[in-house]
Amino acid sequence: METAEQIRLREEAERLRNWKRWGPYLSERQWGTVREDYSGDGDAWRYFPHEQARSRAYRWGEDGLLGFTDRQCRLCFALALWNGQDPILKERLFGLGNHEGNHGEDVKEVYHYLDSTPTHSWSTALYRYPQRRFPYEDLVRQNQQRNRAAPEYELADTGIFEGERFFDIYIEYAKAGPDDLLIQIRAINRGPDPATLDLLPTLWFRNTWTWGCKHEGCSLKPNISRDQGGGAVTWHDTLESFRFETDDPTGGAEWLFTENETNSLLLFQTPNSGSYTKDAFHRYIVSGERDAVNPAGTGTKLAVRSRHLLGPGEEVVRRFRLRPQAAAEPAFGPEFFSTMASRKAEADEFHRVHEPTAATPDERSILRQARAGLLWSKQFYHYIVQDWLHGDTASPPPEREQKARNLDWPHMYSRDVISMPDKWEYPWFAAWDLAFHMIPFAEIDPEFAKAQMILLLREWYMHPNGQIPAYEWDFGDVNPPVHAWAAWRIYKMTGARGFRDRSFLESVFQKLLLNFTWWVNRKDPEGRSLFGGGFLGLDNIGVFDRSRPLPGGGILRQADGTAWMAFYAGTMLSMALELAKENPAYEDMASKFFEHFIQIADAINHLGGSGLWDEEDGFYYDLYKNGSEEHRLKTRSMVGLLPLIAVEVLVEEEITQLPGFSKRLDWFVRYRPDLVERISLCGTAKCGQTGSMLRILAIPSRDRLARMLNYLFDEEEFLSPYGIRSLSRYHERHPYVLRVDSKEYRVGYVPGESDSWLFGGNSNWRGPIWMPINYLLLEALERYSHFYGDDFKVEFPTRSGRFLTLKAAAREIGNRLCSLFLPDASGFRPCLGRDLFGPQDPSPLLFHEYFHADSGVGLGASHQTGWTALITRLLADRVRQRESGGML
Repeated sequence: METAEQIRLREEAERLRNWKRWGPYLSERQWGTVREDYSGDGDAWRYFPHEQARSRAYRWGEDGLLGFTDRQCRLCFALALWNGQDPILKERLFGLGNHEGNHGEDVKEVYHYLDSTPTHSWSTALYRYPQRRFPYEDLVRQNQQRNRAAPEYELADTGIFEGERFFDIYIEYAKAGPDDLLIQIRAINRGPDPATLDLLPTLWFRNTWTWGCKHEGCSLKPNISRDQGGGAVTWHDTLESFRFETDDPTGGAEWLFTENETNSLLLFQTPNSGSYTKDAFHRYIVSGERDAVNPAGTGTKLAVRSRHLLGPGEEVVRRFRLRPQAAAEPAFGPEFFSTMASRKAEADEFHRVHEPTAATPDERSILRQARAGLLWSKQFYHYIVQDWLHGDTASPPPEREQKARNLDWPHMYSRDVISMPDKWEYPWFAAWDLAFHMIPFAEIDPEFAKAQMILLLREWYMHPNGQIPAYEWDFGDVNPPVHAWAAWRIYKMTGARGFRDRSFLESVFQKLLLNFTWWVNRKDPEGRSLFGGGFLGLDNIGVFDRSRPLPGGGILRQADGTAWMAFYAGTMLSMALELAKENPAYEDMASKFFEHFIQIADAINHLGGSGLWDEEDGFYYDLYKNGSEEHRLKTRSMVGLLPLIAVEVLVEEEITQLPGFSKRLDWFVRYRPDLVERISLCGTAKCGQTGSMLRILAIPSRDRLARMLNYLFDEEEFLSPYGIRSLSRYHERHPYVLRVDSKEYRVGYVPGESDSWLFGGNSNWRGPIWMPINYLLLEALERYSHFYGDDFKVEFPTRSGRFLTLKAAAREIGNRLCSLFLPDASGFRPCLGRDLFGPQDPSPLLFHEYFHADSGVGLGASHQTGWTALITRLLADRVRQRESGGML
C-alpha cells in the first residue's frame, strides 16, 4: 500500500500535480560565487564579499537563512533575525572567504537540517542564534592569525555559547497542496536570563528585471503589496498571484517593504535607481533609519517584524501561510494545525518504509537526518555562461582577462534545481559529487535520481566534445568518471529484475559514449591506454598540483586516472551487455568496451615491462616522465588503491546467449593467453557464492590483489578505526620526497585538515577518511568476494592472525565507517568530537565532507551530506546483517 508521500511522488512523476514546485531550493550562499564575479582577476570572494551581500542585488540567484523558493527561484521566503546586539541583521549565514580562513573557506554558524520528505511536503531545520553580539571580526582575525598546522577557530571557540545564551530557532514547512505553503517558526530561549529577539520572516522576489537581459527567465518588475484583508499579495508576470498572511494575535507585527535592488550610493557612490534598497530592513532595525522602508506598503521585498522578550526556557511561535490569492478558507483555522500534524505523521510513515525493521532509535535518527540533509541540499542553480562572459547591459562590462574562466563553455545554460555538495561551502554542482548523491537519493526518490543523472548529459550542459562540466570554478577541469557507475547502480536499485527502466539506461548510455570518447581522445597523451586526467577530484593527494603543467614540462601516467578509465570501461561493458539482451546491436558496443578494459588493464600492469605496478612494493604508483628521466612517485595513497575498484563479474550463461560478444571473448581467451588472467573463468561447476559459472575482469590478478590487501587492511597503513585512509600512515614517519629542477616536493601523512594550500586548502586527501572512495572500495571487495568466494581469505587486520572472507572484511570496514556516527558506550560520537553544548542538549548530527583518520571527527564542509549520505546505505546493511544473525 502506498504511503501519502509515495502517492505525491507518483502524482509528480505522472505530471498530475506539481508537488515539487516549492522546496528548500534557496542557496545558503550566493555571495563569493563565480556567477556573481565580474572582476578581472577572478577573485570571487573579494569581488562580492559577505559585507556587501545585504546591500547588493544578486544577478544569478538568491540566498537566505533556511529558506524556501519555487523551482525557478522567483519568489523566495527565509528567516531574518536580530538579537538587539549584532551590528547587522542576520539574513544569511556568515563564513570566511578562501583568503580569510587558515584552512580555506568555511561557514561559521550552527544550523542543522532535521527532516524532509522528497516532495518537501514536510521540511524542518534548526538555526542556533547567539544572544550576544555575533563575533564577526573575532572569527576573521583569529583564523587569519593561525597557521595551517593549527585547527580552525570555530564559533564555539569564541565563547559565544557559554551559559547556553542562545536561541534555538526551528522552522517547519508543510504543504496543504502543491502551491499552499504552511510555515511555523518556533524560537526558544535556552539561556538563564530574559533576552530580546526580533523575528523578521522575509518574502521577496529574485531580481530579474535590472539586468537588461532578454533570455528566458527575465521578467517585468514584480510587486508585493498590502491588501485590505491584512496580508500581502504578490504579482509576477510568469507566476500566479499569491497571498501571504500571518497569525498576529496581538496586532503588533510591523509589515516592512522595500525593493530588492542595490544600494549603489552606499557601495559604489553612484545614485540609486530608487528610494528603497535591498538593505532597508537592516538600516531600519539596526541603524534606526525610519525612512529606509516604504510607508506605502509596496515593493519587491517584504518582512513581517515582531519583537519578543523571552524569559529563560520561554518559547514563541509565529505562523505564516503562502497560497494562491483565490484561496477561500481561513488561513489559520483548524485545517492549518491538522495539516501540520498530518504532514509530520506522513513523513514518519514514509521514512519508516525506508528504514530496516530492526533499526534502533539511534540508527533511525541517523538515517533520517542524513536523508534530511540530502533533501535540503537541493538548490536552484542559474548560470548562462554566454551572458555572464559578456556582462549585463545595465551594468559596466566585466573586467575580464583575455583567458576568462569558462570561456570555452559558451553553450552552458543552467537554470535547474540540482543536488549540491553543500549549499554554503559548495553552492554549485560538482559532477562526481552529484553521482554519489544519487545513490542514497535513488532509495527515496528514484525519479529525481534518474533525472539528475540525465541532466548533466544534456546538450546545454555536456560540452560538444563530450566533456561533462566539472564545477563552476572551472567547467573544463576533470572530475573522476563515475557517472556511468552511478547510472548503472541506480538502474539496478530502482526496479526488480525484468521491470527496470531500460529507457533510462539506454538514454544515459548513448550520451556516455560521447564522454568516454572524450576521455580516450583527450586524456591519454601518449595513446598508450595510460591516462593523465589531471587532479581528478583528489585535490592535494599528489606530489605535484596535477591540474597544472608539471615541472620541466613532464607528463604523468596516473594510476588513478588509468584505474578510473578501466572502471568506466567495465561499467559500460555491463550496461551494454544488459541492453544487448533485448537489442543485439549492443553486442558490438559490449565488445568495444571489453577490448578497452583489456587494453587499459594490460597497460597498467605490463606496459614497458611492469606498467604502473611496482613488483618490489606490491603497489601501483604514478609514473612521472621528464625527458629521459622516469620516477615512480612512491606515495602509498588512494591513487594506488583505485585499481582495485576496476572489477566486473560476468555470468557465463548470460554471455553465451549473446553470440557476437561471446565469439569476441573466446577469441581473446584463445589468442591472447597473456591476458587470460584479466578475464579469468572460475574452474569449477560452482563459482564464488553462486551456482553459476562466472568470469572476472579486473586490473589486479589474484596474487596482486592479495598483496594490495595487505596494505589496505594494515592499521599502520590504510586501515583506520573509522574506515580507509586516503594516504598510508606509513608516510607519517617516512614522508615521500622528490627533487625536480632543484625544487623539493614532499608528501606526508596529514590525518586531519590540510597543511597545503593546493586547491585553496579547504580539503585534504593526504590521510583523512572520505566516504565516497570507501564506498567504491567496499563495493569492489564484494565483487571480488562474489567471484572468489569463501576460499579467498585475508588477514584482517594485517598481522593479527585473524582471517576473514572478503565479504566479511568489507563488512568490518563498513562497521568502522558507521562508528563515525554511532555513539559508544559513553554516548560519544566520533564525528562530533567534543560536545559543544553540554550533555543535556545533544546537538543534532552534521555530515561532513571528510573525517579525521585517527579521531574520526568531521572536517571540511560541515553540511556535505550529499556524498556522506552514503552512510545510509552502510548503516542499513549493518542492520540487515544483524537481522540475519551475522556478526558485527
